[in-house]
Amino acid sequence: MKLPFETIEREILVKKKASTDSKYGKRPEERTMQEMLDLGVICINKQEGPTSHQVADYVKRILEREKVGHGGTLDPHVTGVLPAALERATRSAEYLLLAGKEYVCLMHIHKPIPESQIHKTLQKFVGKITQLPPLRSAVKREERERNIYYIEILEIQGQDVLFKVGCQAGTYIRTLCHEFGKEVKIGAHMKQLVRTKAGPFNDQEWHSLHELKDAYGQYKQGDESHLRRIIKPVEFAVKHLPKVWVLDSTVDPLCHGANLSIPGISRLETKMQKNDIVAAYSLKDELIAVGTSSLTSEEMLKNDKGTAVKIEKVFMLPEVYPHYKKEITEKQAL
Repeated sequence: MKLPFETIEREILVKKKASTDSKYGKRPEERTMQEMLDLGVICINKQEGPTSHQVADYVKRILEREKVGHGGTLDPHVTGVLPAALERATRSAEYLLLAGKEYVCLMHIHKPIPESQIHKTLQKFVGKITQLPPLRSAVKREERERNIYYIEILEIQGQDVLFKVGCQAGTYIRTLCHEFGKEVKIGAHMKQLVRTKAGPFNDQEWHSLHELKDAYGQYKQGDESHLRRIIKPVEFAVKHLPKVWVLDSTVDPLCHGANLSIPGISRLETKMQKNDIVAAYSLKDELIAVGTSSLTSEEMLKNDKGTAVKIEKVFMLPEVYPHYKKEITEKQAL
């Protein structure tokens, strides 16, 4: 079972062949550990007890950072995947909301019913549903529409049902269990919940706070290998977004908040639609900024001028790449 972004196969199209100057920037895998601590993300395996905010605070204290954000709230009793973003990477967390979540849930049905009825009833919830958030929730309590991408029953033992569900961010699985109980007219409730995916983050690569603390201690003693396996570059957090790669001469204007114009594009991915959230990369695969596409992939490839992406959030610092107009002016002055 896959979330929607995992099913999209994109090709890379070349609009303008270009090379990149090795004097500027660096590939994400070449960043120093200090740079990773300033622009990295971690897949935390949240345990039962603390809130998501408390876990982010623990990460901040362990790594001695000033700012750590998390990607998607988990209730204290819910465990599993909790993305944590460090320092300048914190603004990447909001883009995980676009990618969907996956959970494994243990639901208890209040009276025995045939397994065939369980299968049939759960499948009724696949697609668009309307939910009223629980009384204890972080959002305004009003009905809202959410998408259930898939439900797969893993095991049924008596009145306990273990199932996997892929859904839009902001879907309440506790409410889903309650609605199932209403549908079968005998009641049901959620006994246990584990988040197994949050966008590109999943349970195959999560790490506990204890692992993180040990790895950081080893880093302070001169061995960064364990910490490097835990902290991923910020690019990982947005890899589900469609991408455009820009010329070296375009990088610094984007770092100052300029919109991306078509002449600045070197390569781009297919299946990009107008108003999609898009990630702009350097030719060294460094995340520069994220914005909203003004055109489709086909229009960007076909047209020679116009705005391609309206930049909303910048991740790369200015002057990592030269400001080419300024550089040319200075050379002419000499």
